[in-house]
Amino acid sequence: MIYVALLRGINVGGKNKVGMKELKQAFERVGMTSVVTYINSGNIVFAADIHTKEQLTPILEQAIYSQFELQIKVLLYSSEEFQKINAAIPKNWSNDSQMKSDVLFLWQDVDEATVLERLVIKPQIDRVSYVPGAVLWSVDKDQVTKSGMMKVTGSALYRRITVRNVNTVRKIAALLPQA
Repeated sequence: MIYVALLRGINVGGKNKVGMKELKQAFERVGMTSVVTYINSGNIVFAADIHTKEQLTPILEQAIYSQFELQIKVLLYSSEEFQKINAAIPKNWSNDSQMKSDVLFLWQDVDEATVLERLVIKPQIDRVSYVPGAVLWSVDKDQVTKSGMMKVTGSALYRRITVRNVNTVRKIAALLPQA
């Protein structure tokens, strides 16, 4: 089965430095195959046939700890799950000089539609929706500082998500086999 692993909190502001070549090797050492990393923010596509998804997360977190001595959380999606999230992103959303569009990937314990109730959403500014596994968010660039979604940073919920912009999500999805 093909998976996408999203690592939370690596290579941010010079903290938790993790080289992608070494990260790939750490995954391969614990039996993952066809390992591909995308950019330096902890996005890994790989194949694994000997473990369930639930078994893989602690194996990968331990592999990262063994290699880098960092306690990094790993969020895992099957190829199918990731493709469904990608397909839910409106085609006109972008991450560029006009628009900021992000995907807030959710840990299982907060992965439900009611997560939207824990967010500060300003309907006149923010475009926000839930899809199983993630919250999709977009705002015009000139409105970012007015967005209620900026309040998620530093909240308890923030520790249960990892964020990627839509450009990154689309690039990762392009690395996956098409259904």
